[in-house]
Amino acid sequence: MGNRKNVVAMILAGGQGSRLYVLTTKVAKPAVPFGGKYRIIDFPLSNCINSDIDTVGVLTQYRPQELNAYIGNGQPWDLDRNDGGVHVLQPYMTGSTGEWYKGTANAIYQNMDFIEQYDPEYVVILGGDHIYKMDYAKMLDQHKRQNAAATIAVIEVEWEEASRFGIMSVDSENRITEFVEKPKEPKSNLASMGIYVFTWSKLRDYLNADEANPNSKNDFGGDIIPAMLAAGETVVAHKFDGYWKDVGTINSLWDANMDMLINPQLDAFGSDWKVYTRNPTAPPHYIGKNARVEHSIVPEGCEIEGDVENSVLFHSVMIGEGAKVRYSVIMPGAVIDPGAVVEYAIVAEDAHVAAGAHVGADPKDTHPDKWGIAVVAAGVTIGKNRTVEPKDMIDSDLADKEAK
Repeated sequence: MGNRKNVVAMILAGGQGSRLYVLTTKVAKPAVPFGGKYRIIDFPLSNCINSDIDTVGVLTQYRPQELNAYIGNGQPWDLDRNDGGVHVLQPYMTGSTGEWYKGTANAIYQNMDFIEQYDPEYVVILGGDHIYKMDYAKMLDQHKRQNAAATIAVIEVEWEEASRFGIMSVDSENRITEFVEKPKEPKSNLASMGIYVFTWSKLRDYLNADEANPNSKNDFGGDIIPAMLAAGETVVAHKFDGYWKDVGTINSLWDANMDMLINPQLDAFGSDWKVYTRNPTAPPHYIGKNARVEHSIVPEGCEIEGDVENSVLFHSVMIGEGAKVRYSVIMPGAVIDPGAVVEYAIVAEDAHVAAGAHVGADPKDTHPDKWGIAVVAAGVTIGKNRTVEPKDMIDSDLADKEAK
C-alpha cells in the first residue's frame, strides 16, 4: 500500500506513432530522440518533477522495451523513490488474447488499481508525445479554485488550423460551454492540448460508466469530457501561452528540432525549468581543423570533419571530411561519410550515409508539391552515390552505385 498522495500523474505513452512511419517501426514514439540530447518522454517527466508531482505512471503498449529500459528506475528525473516514483505500466494480458487499450480512457480504466493504491484527490493525465514546458501546479491551483471536476489545458491556435484539434468554447470564467472534436467550422480557436486534471472521485465514476457503455470509444476527448459536460459538471479551461508542439508527424518533429536552434522558450538547458534526461557517457566532441560548424547543436561524442549548419546532432555522430549537413536532424551513432550531402532530412540512429550519397534537397531547388523532409530509418545504409529524394522514407539498405 503506497502512502497517500495528493496527486498522481499518468502519462499515455503507448502510441504507435504511425505518422512517424519509419522512425517508430522499432520504438514507441515517446522514446524517439529529440533536440540533441533528449527523448520526447523527457518533457512530461521533467514537467512532473518540476511541478512537485513525484508519483507517475507511464502507460506503454507499443514496442515498450526501449522506453522501459530508458526510464528504468527514474533516477535521471529524480523519480527513483520508495514512496511514489515512476512506474512503467504495461497492459494486462487478460485471457488468452490479451487486450490492447481501446482508447485513452480505457487505458486509465485498466490502471485504476495503480491509482487507487495512492488514494489521490487529483489525477493529471498527460500525453507522451508533446514538446513543452509547463507548470502543472498552476493548472492544479486553478482546478481547486474553480472547484472543477475537470480542467483541460488549452492553447490558442491559428484559426485555419483549428479544425485539426478538439476545440473549446468558454465563458467569462473559463468554464467550458462546448467541446467539439475537429470541427469543420470552429467557433473558437482554443485547442485542447490533451492535458487534463481530474478530481479522482469524479473521474472514477465516469470511467466506470464509460466502460459499461458498449457504444463508447473510451476516449477522453470523445467520450469522458462530453459526458461530464452533458451532466452539468464544472469543466474549465486552463490557458497556456508557452511553446507547445505535438510531434506526431515527420514535419512537426523536424520543425520542433529546428525550433531548438532559434526559440528561446525552448531553452531546455535553462536553469529555471530544467529538462532532465538519461545521458550516455561519451567523450567531448571533436571538431577537425577543416570542419565548419554554424548554428547547430553538437553534443558530446560527435566527430566532425565536414560542414554542419542549422542542424541538430546527437551523441556519437560522425561526419566525414567534405561532407555537408544542412537543416537536418542526425540521431545518435549515425555516420555521414566523406563527400556525402544531407539536407532537410532526418537520419535515424546508427544509419550510415556513404560517400557521394545525397539525402534530401533544399526547398528552393524543388517543386513545392514534391518537397518534404527525407527520412532514413535506424540502422539503414544509403550506398555510395545514391540519391534519396525529398519526402522519401528509406527503411532498407540501398546498394552502392557507380559514380557518374
